[in-house]
Amino acid sequence: MKVRASVDGLHLGSHRLRAGESRAGLLIGAAVLLASPLNTTAAQAQSALPPVTVDAPAPRPKPARASDQSSRRTQTAARRQSNRNPAPATPTLSERAAADAAAQQAAKLGYRAMPSATTLRSGASPLDTSQAVNVVPEQVLKDQLPRNIDDALINVSGITQTNTLAGSQDAVIRRGFGDNRDGSIMRNGMPLVQGRSFNPAVESVEVLKGPASLLYGIMDPGGIVNTISKRPELYQHGSVTLLGSAFSASKTGADGLLDVTGPIGDQGLAYRFIGYGVSEDYWRNFGRHRELLVAPSLAWYGQDTTVQLNYEHREFIYPFDRGTAFNPVTKTPLAVPATRRLDEPFNNTWGTSDLMQASVEHRFNQDWKLYAGYSYNTETFSANQLRITNIDFTTGRETRSNDGTGSSLSNVSYGTSYVSGSFWLGDMRNELVFGGDGQYRTIYRDTLIRQTTPAFNVYNPVYGLIGPGTTASNSDSAQTDKLGQWSLFAQDTLHLTERFALVGGMRYMDYDQIAGRGKPFNTNTNVSQDKVLPLGGAIFKLTDQISLYASYTQSLKPNSTIAPIGVVIDSNVPPEEGVSYEAGVKFDLNKRISGTLALYDLDKMNVQTTKTNSAGIVELHTVGRARSRGVELDVTGRLTDSWALIGSYGYTDARVTASEDPTLYGKKLQNVALNTASLYLVYDFGTALPGQLRLGGGARYVGDRPGDSINSFFLPSYVAADIFATYETKYQNTPVIYQFNVKNLFDTVYYPSAVNNLNVAIGDARRVSLSATVKF
Repeated sequence: MKVRASVDGLHLGSHRLRAGESRAGLLIGAAVLLASPLNTTAAQAQSALPPVTVDAPAPRPKPARASDQSSRRTQTAARRQSNRNPAPATPTLSERAAADAAAQQAAKLGYRAMPSATTLRSGASPLDTSQAVNVVPEQVLKDQLPRNIDDALINVSGITQTNTLAGSQDAVIRRGFGDNRDGSIMRNGMPLVQGRSFNPAVESVEVLKGPASLLYGIMDPGGIVNTISKRPELYQHGSVTLLGSAFSASKTGADGLLDVTGPIGDQGLAYRFIGYGVSEDYWRNFGRHRELLVAPSLAWYGQDTTVQLNYEHREFIYPFDRGTAFNPVTKTPLAVPATRRLDEPFNNTWGTSDLMQASVEHRFNQDWKLYAGYSYNTETFSANQLRITNIDFTTGRETRSNDGTGSSLSNVSYGTSYVSGSFWLGDMRNELVFGGDGQYRTIYRDTLIRQTTPAFNVYNPVYGLIGPGTTASNSDSAQTDKLGQWSLFAQDTLHLTERFALVGGMRYMDYDQIAGRGKPFNTNTNVSQDKVLPLGGAIFKLTDQISLYASYTQSLKPNSTIAPIGVVIDSNVPPEEGVSYEAGVKFDLNKRISGTLALYDLDKMNVQTTKTNSAGIVELHTVGRARSRGVELDVTGRLTDSWALIGSYGYTDARVTASEDPTLYGKKLQNVALNTASLYLVYDFGTALPGQLRLGGGARYVGDRPGDSINSFFLPSYVAADIFATYETKYQNTPVIYQFNVKNLFDTVYYPSAVNNLNVAIGDARRVSLSATVKF
């Protein structure tokens, strides 16, 4: 199916930092030059082939590499004299890739979770690192069929949702901190600005917990979310999936997915193409979701070098839905059906996004390798919305502002280059990663609509009496936030003994930020600073399968605002800074069950807070302080040959510890739940039936959360359950998989996040889907 999303023409004239882009390029080039002396010998081991998840031929012997031939001539001659039996046929690259895929399939069905090297900037085992990384594996995503990043992250401890901008943005709170557009969502370790990051081109999702500024620069202290792309593979296979879904009898939809990959020639070049389309009714009383994705990619797997190129183009239209309202007196939801919207059918957001990424990984020898990557992501969108400004909960009279956003543009250009490897100092092994990165990001909202509109009755709604707003507000338009940063970083893990290691690292970061709004433009934020951020840690391996760790980390994010509220945030206003202490235990038992138990204490300073002055005007200040303390447990893997699980528990005590406004002091942080938990189990019947049957299900719990910063009302706790079943069989030797999913099995009405009492999001109603996948 084809989706067309019309977007107004965009124009952003001189809002660029060309000097910043040059500095980023020079920095990345310098990091590459730093690596060149390490190129001493050729690698002696094959580069790892990408993982795949389909049936494949049995393994065959690996061929000797060309670089090994000359050194083995004498041995070969001796073997010819002593053994006249013919040697087995040399398998092709495609056959080896298929064999490796078959060997990995059982582990994936058992929810085996290993993080991508792009998350920690190295290929180190989780047991040998001093920070927590939680993984939602590929098979979990296939089983649960999440529809956005929020759905995928229900499997990870200590995560809740915050303001999604009416369902158009990813907005993830990690360890008490996070917001939409906070720069914490990545693709393959490189930042995104597109509103929704999860789609069928994503293979797995990983969360690096706690301050990640040493590896990622400007960041909130809760951590980063890294979405990992599906990669081209070196043997030919593919699949076609058709899915039908229904929220209720009259709210239906359909998805279609094509995923095909294989080699191009026999020299290590491979391609992948993913095409996806969806058209479905929104579960509330009006609205439609349409989306189109085209994602081609290429890869070259050489003897010592791997090159990856991937591109994604999306067109989308979503309902722009602010949800419902909570009565400030009774602290309860508005007494209308959950399906009833409080706006109009024209409340939508529509646009396009494009993502281009390239990376090169080169192995100099068995100890050292170089990684260089570049990413460019852009999104344009427009939106209509009727903003609720007041509700009389007795009469139902609702006042609304007919608002909108036209010609919005966001983009981020990012490059990084780093070297990782190991060397010995006496009897002590060092694992080192060092390099640099540069980023230039722009968020621009060209035209902001602000228009009064007649009142509306929520108890007796009559829709369609008005159309989208057309009155532009010059003072609110041209909203601009431009950020540039350039950094050098290094981290070393010093193994003092076979069991004990110390970790130390540092990032030097230089950054500029300009923000403001208005036609003519009014600059509100103008920051140009630098900062050194340290990291320290220790790792003690109790056994080869269990390790203890502790770490100290810092984060930094400059304060900015697109609008002057009482004060102008300039270079004299300090940035938000986070400091975290963390300790825990990691385990990987028999390569079946892995997990992390973590305890942390996170302090964030110079937090933006508000204060009402003597004239009744709300002023913005950056003198606040917030603290988050908690415990997190994450487990994933195979319990037995038949049972697999993924589960989590998070305790997050996050509250304001300093504020000039006494109404905020001691309050819990908005949208942060004290307790979260999830558990999903899967039973695999194996070969007991003619085909392969797998049944699974589970539930997630989210405790009550403050709906605003002053804790005037709370969103109630909830439990939502999901189930699924898959059956794989063959039709005339062609593999076919049928899958049945029910999300929100008991049709629970729940409220995942709130902006204030007039803008409270409602979780999706029960959704049933049935799909058929044909492999070829």
